[in-house]
Amino acid sequence: MTTTVTEHVGETDHKQHLTIEADHASKIFGSRTAVDDVSFKIGRGEVVGFLGPNGAGKTTTMRMLTSYYTPDVGSVRITGIDTQDDDIETRKRIGYLPENNPLYGDLLVHEYLTFVADLRGLAGPERKRNIESAVEEVRLTEVYYLPINYLSKGYRQRTGLAAAILHRPEILIMDEPTEGLDPNQRISMRNLIRSLGEARTVLLSTHVLGEIEGTCDRLLVINRGKLIADDPVSAISRRVRGSRTISIEVQGSNVEKRLDKMDNLTELHRENDIGDRKRFLLSFSGEADPRPVVFNLAKEQDWVLWELRESEAKLQDVFRAMTLGREDADAAESESGSSAEPESESGTGSE
Repeated sequence: MTTTVTEHVGETDHKQHLTIEADHASKIFGSRTAVDDVSFKIGRGEVVGFLGPNGAGKTTTMRMLTSYYTPDVGSVRITGIDTQDDDIETRKRIGYLPENNPLYGDLLVHEYLTFVADLRGLAGPERKRNIESAVEEVRLTEVYYLPINYLSKGYRQRTGLAAAILHRPEILIMDEPTEGLDPNQRISMRNLIRSLGEARTVLLSTHVLGEIEGTCDRLLVINRGKLIADDPVSAISRRVRGSRTISIEVQGSNVEKRLDKMDNLTELHRENDIGDRKRFLLSFSGEADPRPVVFNLAKEQDWVLWELRESEAKLQDVFRAMTLGREDADAAESESGSSAEPESESGTGSE
């Protein structure tokens, strides 16, 4: 199954302050266009997932957002400031956690955060206040006086997050923040990311598709350098699948026969019954929600309706559908065998 490349750019409420704007941004290395005419807008308080295959352009895009790279075409604005006009000021407004999370393992946590605060130019009461606030926000108190080398991967990630928000940025960009964490640590980090998004914009790049579903409000999908989707996860699921699917569990007579006659029905799948309760997956063409029609049909037929819900495609299936058949092209675009700038997933270096 394939999906049509979209030119849709997520619409943000006009009253909501925009913190990130990419406007037809492109980045070219030699003969290769790593990011091709990408546009999107992210508003304050949004938690947005950034998804794509290896070599798709995710890291290059984040490097442009953090002023590590300058777009060759188009522009990037951070809180309204063009990165090409004042990249020092735009960097001040961003906290960044790269995938490799560079830490000095021989330092205690409080020594490392003090060091980062010094690099950020924080001093006096402001430095003390910001460190205390960051430690509390990411829940580092119990390991504050331990060497970083002694910390679990989860606490090392939290230390990197504390360093990223020490200067109280309006935007937090994270590259694979849950990579290498065990299931319990992933849940903890996911909750932490949601709480961090309450006070700032969060852009999250990850290969763990479940983290997107459990954490993000919106999803950007990039493939072969082009943005192919910018929507809530549920909307992307429907667009890829081309229909709306509902799951029902019903008790009554002539159920399957009556359901099969419904308007706009494209597929009727019988699932395992539970006693005398019949279970079906129904797919309908068009954007209209079919649940009210099914509910009214159940009332009309005097059925007992035990369940009626919309069934979303799994994000992993959506991702595969949107990028299916392009693996060879993506691999060819990978920088592993090229002299161009490497499109790695290991982060953008220091800010």
